[in-house]
Amino acid sequence: MRVLCAVAVAVLLSAPAYAQMPNVNLMPEVKTKTQDEKDRDAVNDRAYKDSLSKIPDAKGSSDPWGAVRSDAPKAAAHPAKPKTKTGSSAQPAGSAQRSQ
Repeated sequence: MRVLCAVAVAVLLSAPAYAQMPNVNLMPEVKTKTQDEKDRDAVNDRAYKDSLSKIPDAKGSSDPWGAVRSDAPKAAAHPAKPKTKTGSSAQPAGSAQRSQ
């Protein structure tokens, strides 16, 4: 009798949770394309590729402030100094004596 009551309680408690589950079809019907649809897709793909080939390449500079500047942009002023294991900048051997 106890087992029957336990099963009944489990069923009653799981029924509301089961009712909240959405009706999801995990295996939808597979749709195949007809030959007309395949031909139409092929024509559309060719037209898309043709339109991409008609786009000109950008040849000019994309710098909007290029006409405003008086000189050309400068490259890196100084090369990066090598770091030691402690993280401080390493100085060449002779430069410490010259700076004093």
